[in-house]
Amino acid sequence: MASFLDLTKERDAHIEERMRNDHMTWLITTRPDGRPHAVAVWFLWDGDTILIFSRPNNQKIRNIQANPNVLLAIDDTRQGDDPITIEGTATLLAIGDVDTSLAAYLEKYGEGIKEIGLTPEQMAAQYSQAIKIQPTRAM
Repeated sequence: MASFLDLTKERDAHIEERMRNDHMTWLITTRPDGRPHAVAVWFLWDGDTILIFSRPNNQKIRNIQANPNVLLAIDDTRQGDDPITIEGTATLLAIGDVDTSLAAYLEKYGEGIKEIGLTPEQMAAQYSQAIKIQPTRAM
């Protein structure tokens, strides 16, 4: 289980529950010129790390290559009254290095993948860059 959370504390247990169940987060990276870059992404929390899939040649990937420090901002609530921010370090992985997580990711996002008109195979081909984030702090 995540060492950055103390699940005996109410707020940390709430953060863990949100990380497990929410479907969208904002991934914030830093461009080489220092400007922030924010993009909404799907994510999978496995209790230790966060997994995100991306197209391989987009801005967030270039940003992570230059600076692996990232921020996630989670708030699926419509009122914006329960935001959670998570600081972490991102690592780019080969798609073959995440096989054990693919089934859980497809379980969480299978309907969403269908809604955007893709099959799981098409999704894996287009979003072939895996990003693993090791959280270091949650607020």
